[in-house]
Amino acid sequence: MNTLPPLPADMPDHALHSAYRKTAWRIIPLLMVCYLVAYLDRVNVGFAKLQMLDDLKFSEAVYGLGAGVFFVGYLMFEIPSNIALHKYGARRWIARIMMSWGLLSAAMMFVETPMSFYLLRFLIGIAEAGFFPGIIFYLTTWFPSHRRGVMISLFIAALPISSMLGSLISGLIMQTLDGVAGYAGWQWLFVIEGLPAVALGAAVFFLLRDRIADARWLSPEEKRGMQAALDREARAKAHHSVRDGLLNPKIWLLGAVYFCLVLGQYVISFWMPTIIRNSGVAEPWAIGVLSAIPYSVAAVSMVLVGRSSDRVREYRWHLAICAFIGAGGVVFGTLFGASLWLSMLGLTIGTAAMISSLPVFWGMPTAVVGGAAAAAGIALINSLGNVAGFFSTIVVGWLTQLTGNTQAAMYFMAGALVLGGLLGLSVSRTRSVPIVEMKTVS
Repeated sequence: MNTLPPLPADMPDHALHSAYRKTAWRIIPLLMVCYLVAYLDRVNVGFAKLQMLDDLKFSEAVYGLGAGVFFVGYLMFEIPSNIALHKYGARRWIARIMMSWGLLSAAMMFVETPMSFYLLRFLIGIAEAGFFPGIIFYLTTWFPSHRRGVMISLFIAALPISSMLGSLISGLIMQTLDGVAGYAGWQWLFVIEGLPAVALGAAVFFLLRDRIADARWLSPEEKRGMQAALDREARAKAHHSVRDGLLNPKIWLLGAVYFCLVLGQYVISFWMPTIIRNSGVAEPWAIGVLSAIPYSVAAVSMVLVGRSSDRVREYRWHLAICAFIGAGGVVFGTLFGASLWLSMLGLTIGTAAMISSLPVFWGMPTAVVGGAAAAAGIALINSLGNVAGFFSTIVVGWLTQLTGNTQAAMYFMAGALVLGGLLGLSVSRTRSVPIVEMKTVS
């Protein structure tokens, strides 16, 4: 195992900037692709639903429970998985996560009964548990606070890109491969979009490094300079135990904020294709193209919002305004649901705003805890947020089946976004830095 020599005097700014730039180019693109595939495998069931329900005679309630049970497995294993990543290293653990969820996602093509649907979605949730908070924690071991906000924004930018590309690809697969070799389009969808995660897991194992000391692309001087920057911030913070990360009231408040934001995010992800179809669009490819529009706008808006919040070092109002605009967009799109273009305008504004709140949100939690509590605290917040994934799909499925349309569900989601914005404003303003470094335990 490599070790670092004693810390030197500060490196020149241009030399340290070069080291961070090389590191970002080495790890961020790979992490973005991994998150792109992860999110695609999580929400492609929303597109599969367009054919799957008719083929398998599933009700809206069955679909809602199956889509949501993913989050039960995810929640149960989120914190243990992130602690394991902290213990065994990101390279091995993230590779394990990706390979297991890729194989299980591909196995969705064999679903025949509601029980097999529930079981596979539950297992996929277990397999993927810890991936997102693990990456957030992993970035804290490479970048200090004043550089990490941009890195997190770039990583999370994979979410709207995934939704945009996934909409186009999923619609194309379902329309062109339906009936090929005797399999339905939704079956091809799962296998084609699931197997790339296995290959990416292997890439992670061979290309990622667990810490600065192991980075072969950095010179010894660059390694020392980057580690010195992290250690200076670590010495300025009190250290915390795993227990502190799990019991801190601010962690639970942030988890409640994230719950509301994620609820809105997943209602859109799982139900947008259905909303567009209900507006009069029938072809899967056309639905895919229209579904990509809101995410295309979101990919731009989240970067602009992230830069604005970092520049002024203000996060609460940026988050709240995004949540409020997201709620307004959803309500507008619902009120004018009979018009495809007005509905799309509302969905686009609402989706872009709610997704833009996510990188702003993740600029807040890591200021709360440090030391060994970091992995557990981030995982707990993400777990609390992802309860919303289960809750939202169950409630939306029930409301849709009860009322015969998605209007009540959309108003419910808008209310959750407003609540999330208000809770975000209640977070303490005692820390105004974008993200504060957390010390890792060797």
